[in-house]
Amino acid sequence: GFAWDARGLRYDTISQLRAYGARVAGAVGAMMALVMGARSPEALARAADLGVAMQLTNIARDVGEDARDGRLYLPRAWMREAGIDPDAFLADPRFEPRLAGVVTRLLSEAERLYLRARPGVALLPAGCRPAIHAASRIYREIGRAAGRSGWDTVSRRVATSTARKLSLAAAGFADTAFARGEVGAPPLAETRFLVLAVPPEAYAAPSPAWWRMDERLGRMIDILHELELRDRAAMQRPGFSGDAQR
Repeated sequence: GFAWDARGLRYDTISQLRAYGARVAGAVGAMMALVMGARSPEALARAADLGVAMQLTNIARDVGEDARDGRLYLPRAWMREAGIDPDAFLADPRFEPRLAGVVTRLLSEAERLYLRARPGVALLPAGCRPAIHAASRIYREIGRAAGRSGWDTVSRRVATSTARKLSLAAAGFADTAFARGEVGAPPLAETRFLVLAVPPEAYAAPSPAWWRMDERLGRMIDILHELELRDRAAMQRPGFSGDAQR
């Protein structure tokens, strides 16, 4: 993900943006699942869903901040469909009603992924579930806060109060008891490589005891190294553009 930022890749489609989100946030979700001891394909797929959902929320929240730093992560095709020239916006970032539709659309995609991820939390150890539910609720609230501000995330940065975060964290404990749903949906096309990075023999292997963090982190580092080698090889292919389908 850092390499893609350094290269200044542009994201025309939502698929390309999900591919970026897979690298900078879906990978974090998969790593956390591994450290928690959840290694099934279903657990990893749902953890990656949650990571990408959070990254899309971050992008929607930081439109103005990113643009003033010369970065644009909103899908450019969506902006053009709304009648906005992406390069002109980047040169002079200002909020306008047409942009609200793009931000809303991105947050709707994030919401879809939050809902996909939600039942997967049940695959984590019981002691880990409340915190993950709480984090999901707090990030989803960023989207609602953006709505209350008229979807203007260019001239202002939306935030959630500490009191609201505490109430959402408390609700995360209730989610642990009641959150249910289908966990067997296939991974996103853009996050499938994260699931495949964990070898099948790891699924049946006993999880290291929680105090054996050296074993957990050692396995995770091996997987990260393999992913880096794959990604470097992919970036060297002729015609590589960052599209998840390449």
